[in-house]
Amino acid sequence: MMTVELILASSSQTRKELMDRLRLNYRCISPDIDESANGELHADDLAKRLAYEKARVIAEQYPNAIVIGSDQVAWREHAPYDFIGKPLTVENAIQQLQANSGNTVFFSTGLSVQHQQSGFETTLVQHYQVKFRHLTLGEIERYIEIDQPLHCAGSFKCESLGISLFEKMLGDDQTTLMGLPMIQLCKILREFGINAP
Repeated sequence: MMTVELILASSSQTRKELMDRLRLNYRCISPDIDESANGELHADDLAKRLAYEKARVIAEQYPNAIVIGSDQVAWREHAPYDFIGKPLTVENAIQQLQANSGNTVFFSTGLSVQHQQSGFETTLVQHYQVKFRHLTLGEIERYIEIDQPLHCAGSFKCESLGISLFEKMLGDDQTTLMGLPMIQLCKILREFGINAP
């Protein structure tokens, strides 16, 4: 097995928990970048750029390390340019979940893996869909109070009580919805001789 430092360019607890599944030695360093859109017209473009920039910022500081960056952008059907951000307040979360009610929300999750020393870089986007059931205001308010999804795009945590809001989920890899596409990440890490298991 290749011995090289692994760095997750993220401060996300959910992404850390996903990385922990691999039982590999790694550390987290927050890239602290501006995550606002910069003229992107599709969620895929924004997710891809942000994942790349997160990895690049840390890879430039640690050129011998394999750096993993990821970012996720949510959007509703027929509106890939109308990005759904983190609500940050209860009022915004209520509005987001009311808009999601009965609708399909799409998630574009960017993944970038970079190793400056060797010049390796690969950046891709994976997709996932969630069909929300019809939600009452009471259900929405109870959910927000319990799960506190104020720092989650779309105002829910699928790994927690958020699953109760859904009618169905569509995609190849549920970790894409959680913010770090683990199947693709494992595939890329194997190229470096880093295996899990």
